[in-house]
Amino acid sequence: MGRDDEPVDSMEIDGPQQLKVEGPAAVPEGFNADYLRVYYGNLFPYGDFFKWLCYGNDGKHPGCDQSYVGRREFSFTLENDIYLRFQSFDSAAELESSIKEKCPFKIDIGPVYSVDPAKRHAYAQSGNNVFVPVERELIFDIDISDYDDVRYCCSGADVCSDCWPLMTIAIKILDTSLRDDFGFSHILWVYSGRRGVHCWVCDSRARKLSNEQRAAVADYFRVYKGGENALKKVSLAGPVLHPFLVRSYTDVLESFFEDKLLLCQQLFASEERCQKILDLIPDENVASELHDKWQGNRRSSISKEDVNAARWKQLKTTLQSGKHKAQGLRRCVEEIVFSYTYPRLDMEVSKHMNHLLKAPFCIHPKTGRVCVPIDPSNCDDFDPTAVPTLSQLLGELNAAGFQTDSENTTDWERTSLEKSIRFFRTSFLQPLLKACKEELESAYNAKLQQSKNSLNW
Repeated sequence: MGRDDEPVDSMEIDGPQQLKVEGPAAVPEGFNADYLRVYYGNLFPYGDFFKWLCYGNDGKHPGCDQSYVGRREFSFTLENDIYLRFQSFDSAAELESSIKEKCPFKIDIGPVYSVDPAKRHAYAQSGNNVFVPVERELIFDIDISDYDDVRYCCSGADVCSDCWPLMTIAIKILDTSLRDDFGFSHILWVYSGRRGVHCWVCDSRARKLSNEQRAAVADYFRVYKGGENALKKVSLAGPVLHPFLVRSYTDVLESFFEDKLLLCQQLFASEERCQKILDLIPDENVASELHDKWQGNRRSSISKEDVNAARWKQLKTTLQSGKHKAQGLRRCVEEIVFSYTYPRLDMEVSKHMNHLLKAPFCIHPKTGRVCVPIDPSNCDDFDPTAVPTLSQLLGELNAAGFQTDSENTTDWERTSLEKSIRFFRTSFLQPLLKACKEELESAYNAKLQQSKNSLNW
């Protein structure tokens, strides 16, 4: 007997209990293909996502390049690490049905190629090398695990409220410079779902940069020159600091280091941690003078709380005192602050057009968290541990009276994903598409004018 034929009275008895079971707590934490199917079936924002990658070329204007989005590479990682590279889609509906069918554990976005990547073999036969990347957002990838030598609360992929602010600082420094120094305005910051942040610079100027130009932009930001064995990872050479570095230091890094990092990471709380900082002072006499001072006052009146602040103050006073002026140690204070706080970029990701980067709104398989956008102007408020998880979202769908066959396309409005999708749409996508439309129209009009002129000639 079908569900509709059940006696009414038993329905009434079951009703309330039924609801309880279906409440948000009903979905056990975790990540699996079944959960993912529901997410892709009801919550993933295909329309907005695809519109973004069309950059206005899906319109009716004669200046639109209809082949544009179909030349973009998507890469799917399926269960058990099966890779499907060079997927391409001509419409949001096509993308949607492929994702629903294949249920990828991860979706990566690659460049726009000169030809449809799915048909690259046909072009390879023709002998001339026509399969090349022609356009790609300028991207940055920052991982908290690259900061393991300066955080003592966590290591590897782990992250907490004491070390996550290092990511916040990276967002502030890069976002300000990309806008103020490079004049970019369509910038999307995305939480990687676990231990870092991704940045997509989507202005058409940025998308058209060559590999050499990308490397130059990345190099502009390169201060931290890691390397396991180099004791000193930051050298601020030259008579004066670059204005970008001065601004980063005075506006962001100095106060973050002194007001937050010093205490929450307890940077001077042990012999070993002190030594790590003293190793950054090139003058051994100065370093041992400080070392002796700290050895001496270990049991003095300095309370545990401000031992870090007190030792930092002593270090600054010593390095910036008149007698050390000539030894070029004055910049050493800044070098220490930069070593501990300045953004550490994965340079290779930014330099090459053909690098893949995880798509926004994916789910991270290890944490179950959604890769949600981060608002750079409120990045201090972003808490990675409060990002919605897959099971939380399914619980919210259940609680909202979720039906799998619901025709209602805005299921996400009834979940905590709503805020993220709305932010993506109103703060990033709409201004971007407006700019794309204007650019398409003016490029088309310029072309018309040009052909008119050549006819007149």
